[in-house]
Amino acid sequence: MKNKKIKNIECIRCGKCCLANMAALVDLIETEDHERWRRELRDDIFHILENESPLWVGDHLVSSKTGRTISGCPFLVWEEGRYSCEIYETRPMVCRRFMPGSSEICPLWKK
Repeated sequence: MKNKKIKNIECIRCGKCCLANMAALVDLIETEDHERWRRELRDDIFHILENESPLWVGDHLVSSKTGRTISGCPFLVWEEGRYSCEIYETRPMVCRRFMPGSSEICPLWKK
């Protein structure tokens, strides 16, 4: 469910949106993202996405290559007491569109 009355709310970098099986973003990455990463020569991003290959197994995601449980975005890192995105400047459009407080998953959500 989306919150329709979203203002410019500052993200508190809790990581909840990125930890919520956002590794499935492999399926949500748009052609625009792929093209931008090719222009930027971001083989590091393609390498991670290709090696994660998430697979839904009933109630969680696993890497189809290693069997490892995937619990969040592979680009999410913990730094100085809060979460950060390793590819923030070139993050996928699905991430750019997510607004703090826009979903019940976000602690800033208000009914």
